[in-house]
Amino acid sequence: MSFSFRSTLLICGALFASSITPAQAGPSSESDQAIEVASLPKVATPDLLNDGIEPVLSDPTATDDEPPGSDSADTAPAAPVLHASGDLSSMVSQLRASDPGSHELECLAVGIYYESKSEPLAGQLAVGQVIANRAKSGGRFPPSYCGVLFQRGQFSFVRGHSLPSVPRASKQWQTAVAVAKIVDGDLHESSVGKALFFHARYVSPGWRLKRVAAIGNHIFYR
Repeated sequence: MSFSFRSTLLICGALFASSITPAQAGPSSESDQAIEVASLPKVATPDLLNDGIEPVLSDPTATDDEPPGSDSADTAPAAPVLHASGDLSSMVSQLRASDPGSHELECLAVGIYYESKSEPLAGQLAVGQVIANRAKSGGRFPPSYCGVLFQRGQFSFVRGHSLPSVPRASKQWQTAVAVAKIVDGDLHESSVGKALFFHARYVSPGWRLKRVAAIGNHIFYR
């Protein structure tokens, strides 16, 4: 009786232990863990190549001479270079125009026109050369063509603070513009060299200066 009761207790204990052990670690717990991990939200990985910065694309039309980001359209065009060939008369024919192209050339052309429009081309070139020589004299005269013209008591045709009007359609004015361009561009050498003064033949100012040339109705000095 006692043996049977002990055997019964042992059998019941063994059955009870076998029913509890699988619940502590088994496939069901792993399955639940796997489902839990799979249900986590996916975190986006940052793109380390871009790092939030827009890529700079190279311009296939750009040349190696242009730095990145340069815009050739913003580059200021170079000033046009005057071209004239032949003797003085041929150059004047090529460069005649009613518009000098700049305020400084306007002043130089006005000076040539009013001082020598009836003179031969060599005489007009000489008058223009004197005006240019004064502007380049380094402090002795004003450093510009306009300044030279407006210097007090130097040119009788200048009145007040403005240039006199000119007949822009006339051939004499257009010739003066051409001569001004030749002088300004050093396109033709004048026989007066570095002369700084001139006067008409019909006056005798008594200057104690070196006479360098006499062209048309003017005598030139330095």
